[in-house]
Order: sequence, then C-alpha cells, then structure tokens
Amino acid sequence: MMNPVRRQTLRCPGRASAPARGAAFTLLEILLALALVALVVVSLNTFIFSMGELWGRRSESRLFELHVRGVTRFLAQQLHTASLPPEARSGTAPVSPQEIRPASGISDNLLTFELPNGCRLFNWPGAPLPDVICSLQVRQGEGLYLLWHSKLEKHFADDPPREVLVTPFATALAYDYYDSDDKRWQTETTLRKDTSGQPETPQRIRLHFAYGSLTRETVITLLTPGQGLPDY
Repeated sequence: MMNPVRRQTLRCPGRASAPARGAAFTLLEILLALALVALVVVSLNTFIFSMGELWGRRSESRLFELHVRGVTRFLAQQLHTASLPPEARSGTAPVSPQEIRPASGISDNLLTFELPNGCRLFNWPGAPLPDVICSLQVRQGEGLYLLWHSKLEKHFADDPPREVLVTPFATALAYDYYDSDDKRWQTETTLRKDTSGQPETPQRIRLHFAYGSLTRETVITLLTPGQGLPDY
C-alpha cells in the first residue's frame, strides 16, 4: 500500500507573519494617556481646593453666628435673672444706668444690675462672694466687657470693679426706647436723659457684632418686676 500524501503548507520565502494587533501601545498613545491623566488630576485638585475654600468660608460664618447667639443668650439670661423675683423687688428698677468708674478712671453711665449668686465668668481672687454688682461696657477696638464687684467687699465704694471680656467681636451697644405717644420705637446710641438730666432705662438693648466682613445685630428685652418673659 502506498503511504498517503501529506499536505504541507507552502510558505513564500521572505514573507514574515504579521504581528497580532493590540499587543502593545505605541509611544503616541502612551503620551496621550499621560496627558489625559494629568488634566484629570489638575481638575480634581482645583475642585478640591475650591470646595475647601468655600467650606472654610461657610464654616467661619457659621461659627461667628454661633458665637453671637451664645453671647446674646448668656447676657439675656443674666439680665433676666437680675430682673425676676426673688432677686428683683416690685417698684424697683433691677437694670438701670448708674455712674461707674472703671479701672481706666473715666466714669461713665453704664447699664448696671445685681446678680445675687454671681456668674460663672467671674474669677475671684479668693472665695466667691454674693450680691455682685455688674455693668456692661463696649469699648471700641476691644469688645464687650462685664464689670463686676461685690457689695460685701471691704473697699467696694473705693476700688474700681473687676473686668472680664465677654466677646471681642461686639462693636457697639445701642438702646431702644418705646414712645407710647407715637406708638413707635426709637434707637439711641447713648442712654437717653430725662428732663432732669438723669439717664433713662431703655426697654431693649441692641448688640452689634462684627468679624471681618460679617456683621450681626441682636436685641435683648429688659424685664421689669412683675413682667413675664417676652415671646421669642
């Protein structure tokens, strides 16, 4: 029997097989990919930094707003404590202007009130004392101060009151008076005086705050003995 003829594949001499497509990237493709990645990274960095700056501004505004609310709430609480029984007595003015001589030596009429149990901001040199006389004063470029000393101190009438800085962001303290004849409120930058030249107690006080370009204004109603808490 004859062996079967084996078929052989004929190859043309000098002809090489073509390489498989997609087996490798060309230099141009690699450079284009790197350029695209660089653009994406730069865009992401710009977005992240812009969002961080925007969030920082919003956070700064939010913190300032919280500070203003906290200071206003604290002062309202102290003034209401001094104006309500048993601390306040009927027929008296628990919050009223009085001539106070601070450590600077320049006397001024300041809104003054009494806190029988003192306040958590007070740093006593010794044991805390009751019956503390307090006054509010805003100083330009410094902030809102709370002046205080106890009537039980030996040199109460001679020594100036101690001072504690409540907030450095308070820029002004204004006073609201209600005109019952005209049925309207009038805001004064200084305490209004009556016909005899004595300063009058306002019905409300206005606190102005500023921090950079941020400004706020809050209002605190002053109570009189026998008057309930205002609606907020």
